[in-house]
Amino acid sequence: MTDRLTDLPEPDYDPGDVAVIGMSLRAPGARSKEQFWDNLVHGRESVSFLAKEDIQVDETLIHNPFYVRACGLLDTYDTFDPSVFGISDRMAAAMTPENRLFLESAWESLEDAGYDPERLTAEVGVYGANNPQTAALYSSPPDRVSVGPEAIEASLAWSPDTMTSNALYYLGLTGEAVTVAAVCAGFHYAVHLACQSLLLGQTDVAIAGGSMVRLPHPRGHLWEENRVLSKDGHCRPFDANGTGTALSSGVVTLLLKPLGQAVADRDHVYAVVKGSAVNNNGVSAMAYGLAQPERLSACIAAAMEVGGVAPDTVSMYEANGLGLPMTDELEVHAASMAFGKRTGTASIGGVKGNVGHGGVVSGGFGALKAALALYHRTLPATINLTEVNPDLDFPSTPFVPQLEAASWEPEAGIRRAGITSIGGGGYNAHLLLEEAPTAAERAPESTGKPRLACLSALDDEALAHQRTRLRERLEADPGLRLDDVCFTLNLGRKVMPRRWAAVVRSRAELIAALSDEAADGPAATTATAPPAAPGSFTRTEHGIVPSGHDARALHDLAAAWVAGHQVDFDALHSDGAAHRVPLPTYPFRPRRFWRTDW
Repeated sequence: MTDRLTDLPEPDYDPGDVAVIGMSLRAPGARSKEQFWDNLVHGRESVSFLAKEDIQVDETLIHNPFYVRACGLLDTYDTFDPSVFGISDRMAAAMTPENRLFLESAWESLEDAGYDPERLTAEVGVYGANNPQTAALYSSPPDRVSVGPEAIEASLAWSPDTMTSNALYYLGLTGEAVTVAAVCAGFHYAVHLACQSLLLGQTDVAIAGGSMVRLPHPRGHLWEENRVLSKDGHCRPFDANGTGTALSSGVVTLLLKPLGQAVADRDHVYAVVKGSAVNNNGVSAMAYGLAQPERLSACIAAAMEVGGVAPDTVSMYEANGLGLPMTDELEVHAASMAFGKRTGTASIGGVKGNVGHGGVVSGGFGALKAALALYHRTLPATINLTEVNPDLDFPSTPFVPQLEAASWEPEAGIRRAGITSIGGGGYNAHLLLEEAPTAAERAPESTGKPRLACLSALDDEALAHQRTRLRERLEADPGLRLDDVCFTLNLGRKVMPRRWAAVVRSRAELIAALSDEAADGPAATTATAPPAAPGSFTRTEHGIVPSGHDARALHDLAAAWVAGHQVDFDALHSDGAAHRVPLPTYPFRPRRFWRTDW
């Protein structure tokens, strides 16, 4: 998808497949999906153990011998960069922390996919889950005695219902907005609804995710026997000594598009949603809120049926995995019924050992783990699993616990992962992901051809930070093509006041231009450059383009853009050869915003 959807070629893909083209995450111990993945493959636990003075709860509670001072902390829970969205400080303080996190994450998902929201004319659906309790704990409801502009604005900022509509509004998008209430299965329900909307043609692209901030933050929990919260703060999925999980917070968003359209639009695809399913236990023999094996099994099987996928081809199962023997046994039993008898085995794991239980976003942690496992073709270990619970009887199931990180080499020849999420109140949900299709062979990149790379930010400090991050990415990933990088930067980033541009012929030249010592060199145009001569370019409906294709013409265009002229980047990249690639997103400069009274 460009700003306007491209025409689809003859369909070569299953029309029910949905591509994951952008992802954003903030989790305990990780401010990005890259850091999250690094923590997973190195087996790091990101649950923090707190001192009494760090916890803001009732003194009687904190001195209770069963109070566990452990939590998956989110170090950005109370910060926000409102200037990027044109939001006033007063409004930023009124917005709930989940609302703010979701907005920044939605922005990052779009940029990760290579899209500038200001240049999108497609219908964008936004689907998200949050915790209604957070708004009440953050501050009292707005005073509705007055219905003046300030009261209405505060109400829209505070209400959990408006999280997704606020994202549409402040990103400058149009489409549909649905805020989901499905307790801990909320993330999966959001993705399920987003996929349905895309496949029905109601939207062209969708942002789906969840946001959770547990308040007070930081905090611990009170351990109670046979309940889901851990006695010692550690979560041990499938372990004989597991006593439950720890609480945590975070945000995860995905940018989704029908696969055929994503390929036609030259998008970067992390993974493919093959199928999704949701159901509820309703009345059952199990206690209200516990997984009902037959209903959960039906949900898992339905997702595979929707995707036309045989259970034998699913080689990774990311469990809800609370780390409590009773709930783990119910889930493994349900999944075993859905997978049935098969010749091969599937890896089974649980991310809650790493990051705890993120409530409405917990399924997002599992989904992102699976998507990145598919992308990197690696199965991370399930940590804190030292003594497999014999009552799970894994030898008689289709599953083998993933005790160590390993290369993912599936017997079926294709990588597929199932991710289960279970919510109190009988909510069941399952997502089925598949590795991205093999990219078509591309012509080699033209060498020595001059290209324009542009960056912009709200201020010089953020602009310098962008240069550093992009240089580090280029140095770390030698496989990035220069034409893809320039295409993504020029069309996939919002244009801001402070600008930098470089005309380069190679990755090495771009890396040099991005370095501090070369910032004012001949390849770079700084934000103080004078405007180019009027005859150096041609004007189109959407801005200016160079009058020629040589380096001099691009230098003139760079100078004009940095000086404030609007450039028609669509026309500049009209050859259709470059692809969008993941690059560092905008370096938000968050400040603390917190309000407990109105």
